[in-house]
Amino acid sequence: MKFSSVSYSSPICRIVRKSACGFVVSALTVSAFAADPEASYKKEIEPLLENYCFKCHGEGVSKGKFSMDEFKDLPTHLKDKKHWLSIWRNVRSQIMPPSDKDQLEIAQKKELLSWIEQDIFKLDPANPDPGRVTIRRLNRTEYQNAVYDLLGVEYDTREVFPADDTGYGFDNIGDVLSISPLLMEKYIAAADEVVALALPEGAAAQVPRVDIDGTDFKSSGDPGINGGWLPFAKMQTVKMDQDIRWDGDYQIKVEYSILGGAEATTDEAIMKVTAAGGKVGQVSLGWDQRRVIELTGKVPLKKGKQTIEIGITPARRPLAGEEDLFLKVQRVIVQGPLGGDQHEYAKGYRMIFVDGPAPEEDQAATRYARKIMRSFVSRAFRKPLDDGTIDRLVAIVKEVAHQPEKSFQDGIKVAIATCLASPRFLFRVEFQPEPNNPAKIVPLDEYSLAARLSFFLWGSVPDDELLSLAFNNKLRANLSPQIDRMLADPRASRLVKNFVGQWLQTRDVDTVAISAKTILGVGTNRDAAVVFDPRLRADMRKETEMLFEFILKKGRPVEELISARYSFLNERLAKFYGIEGVKGEEFVPVDLTEHPERGGVLSQGSFLLVTSNPTRTSAVKRGLFVLDNFLGTPPPPPPPGIPKLESAVTAGNAHPTQREMMEIHRQKPECRSCHSRMDPIGLGLENYNALGQFRRQENGKTIDSSGKLVTGEKFADISTLKQILAVQRKDDVYRCLSEKLLTFAIGRGIEIYDATTIDQLTERLDKSKGSLRELIQGIIESAPFQKRRGDG
Repeated sequence: MKFSSVSYSSPICRIVRKSACGFVVSALTVSAFAADPEASYKKEIEPLLENYCFKCHGEGVSKGKFSMDEFKDLPTHLKDKKHWLSIWRNVRSQIMPPSDKDQLEIAQKKELLSWIEQDIFKLDPANPDPGRVTIRRLNRTEYQNAVYDLLGVEYDTREVFPADDTGYGFDNIGDVLSISPLLMEKYIAAADEVVALALPEGAAAQVPRVDIDGTDFKSSGDPGINGGWLPFAKMQTVKMDQDIRWDGDYQIKVEYSILGGAEATTDEAIMKVTAAGGKVGQVSLGWDQRRVIELTGKVPLKKGKQTIEIGITPARRPLAGEEDLFLKVQRVIVQGPLGGDQHEYAKGYRMIFVDGPAPEEDQAATRYARKIMRSFVSRAFRKPLDDGTIDRLVAIVKEVAHQPEKSFQDGIKVAIATCLASPRFLFRVEFQPEPNNPAKIVPLDEYSLAARLSFFLWGSVPDDELLSLAFNNKLRANLSPQIDRMLADPRASRLVKNFVGQWLQTRDVDTVAISAKTILGVGTNRDAAVVFDPRLRADMRKETEMLFEFILKKGRPVEELISARYSFLNERLAKFYGIEGVKGEEFVPVDLTEHPERGGVLSQGSFLLVTSNPTRTSAVKRGLFVLDNFLGTPPPPPPPGIPKLESAVTAGNAHPTQREMMEIHRQKPECRSCHSRMDPIGLGLENYNALGQFRRQENGKTIDSSGKLVTGEKFADISTLKQILAVQRKDDVYRCLSEKLLTFAIGRGIEIYDATTIDQLTERLDKSKGSLRELIQGIIESAPFQKRRGDG
């Protein structure tokens, strides 16, 4: 049997897109076929293949190394799911038959796809297979969120744990979230560190503290200047007035970082911090890649409004060609008075010791320990605890508390650290009555459902309200109001950052390698930074996140991710895009009707940056990104030995355009089939340089951004390309987003048997006019999210 060069290397593939006719498999359609697949193949399917497919893939012809009529016998042929998967994928995505060949009629396409789904894949839309999810540990983002929600501790897991592996584009996939002995040791050490931060020595009588964000420090001369961005090159001071409640000595800690300068530079400055005129500290600043640097000092303060100032003075300018550096004040912590006259409970203490300090009497202390552990651990483990577990934890508290120079708080700390290092916290475990029976499908218990819900929408453990509903077996009956509540909660921003950050790769914007100097054609990195301000990377990421969040919360259609005639910009990003009239540091909604070249993700800097090479654009990367993340039809990986695009330089044309290089590249037979899919889309985006600026010429030649998709649609420029994707290919966009978001929600890749679920989600999007909120509701109500089966 021969297989197509466009079929996927793995039989476990993403489901192809819904066809343009809008067909969704229904139970009625499936039952319409005869019980005998061989008879229905010969009578209904083979004539279709002969009329539309065999000219290229039959009767001795195997274009693309794919033949439809070479098989030993018909029963074996009908059991070859990989063969039929390739047909199914390409017919549904309208890649086959090619746009210049005779096309299947809507009814014929419906008949072919329905037959494959029923008789080959054996799908039952009335009883979809929910699949299985590998038991998986918390990834480092989920761990960080969980310890913050449980203990109020801001714990930077990037500094402690290695980066998580990814699968299907996401880092919460069960099959790749393994754990090594070394990582387990890190979890044990982290548990002690987290508890020490939550319950420091003297937590029950901690010196009062106030945390102030660095952007709250403003320049009196220019309110647009704040502590979040202070150039080394300019002498200036930012300040803020803090209300001091008591006279006394105070400790002031400034947490800051140095930005700018991907490479070491000689740029230096002096930072001086004062409070009420008294000197807190002074330090010489230079190139430093640490995420957080601290300056700490003490100063006497009087009750009332007192001014804290942070000043920066240039010390040494960088050498020619070196980049400028900038100071970013992350936060300032004011703690005092230090004499001990005043105290307050630490945040972690308040979250754990809900009734205040422990009683002195042993039996009362034991009851309190039981209450604390039951409350904390049921949230940490996402389930109510059995008495045996509670007894063991309380025994730990008592044993430690009775040791010399130890206290009840020390016992609680050890017990909590034990929980944080437990597999019941580190792993997301779901009960399965018959774990080895793949035919046994059961609904999730409500506690597991609460965990799936909270990790999907909040990236963290369930809160008390979810657990209370689960305890009373009322969560399923209240899903819709709970989803509304959770999406309205500030923690829902984690869904935007985690999902969009990986689906649209906005996580990579800050770190992707790009040579602004080369792209802009200027002499030095310092000159490049004048145009491509280092802050623009964060601005671009925020623009994309805000667009997604707006579409989610305002009920806008998801196709506006592509076709929106508006965006969210601040003055700096608007200026970079060439849009006038936007003022200030804050992001505001901007009408882009007069700027048809802007609007939607495909014209945003975040997308254009991560799909470029370090020194030039990449039509291949951009085209592949759109195929994979919006249309869901990526080509297979390239074969080995493919020459680099830069080799496509001919005599007399030393500086070819991207289009000219791609035309030469496509002349190679091994490159043609895949590039016919990617190149038209990527070249349609060539008006944007590698930094995301709009341009009309490349190497002195006018850019031609017209093209024709492999499915036949023609476009003249980026505006018409976006229109085709958002309107004519809307069903593909719906299906692809449904697939991506379901993958993120359930922690596994989409498989063949998920086709019916994806169809239902796509249909729901269509009926709700593209409501992203409805898609999330549909995913949470779906069989893969609500149920599970044995692994087999």
